[in-house]
Amino acid sequence: MTVRVRRVYDPPEPEDGARILVDRLWPRGVSKEAARVDEWPKGLTPSTELRRWYHAGEGTYEEFARRYEAELAEPGARELLDRLRELAGRGPVTLLTAAKSPERSHTAVLVRMLEADRS
Repeated sequence: MTVRVRRVYDPPEPEDGARILVDRLWPRGVSKEAARVDEWPKGLTPSTELRRWYHAGEGTYEEFARRYEAELAEPGARELLDRLRELAGRGPVTLLTAAKSPERSHTAVLVRMLEADRS
């Protein structure tokens, strides 16, 4: 299973495989044609409330990750996570985000969840 994270602003590469936008909002300044997104599962992204809470600086990244994992355990999100795992089982998957620091964003939690589900 190959899952990687890239910024949506980076140009597509042949080794990207399935390009999945994992942000709730469409990134500013990027056309849909340029982004070449294959899927956009909004239900897999952090809730608006959680996203606002985290970006307001009200809590730590660790608390954000814990709350986001709880959201991912909900049935609708779990189905979308299963779909992502299915895609990754078929070939490379690239999670796209506008986050400036993907390693401290929800994308790192998604990758960790996919890796945990694999073992």
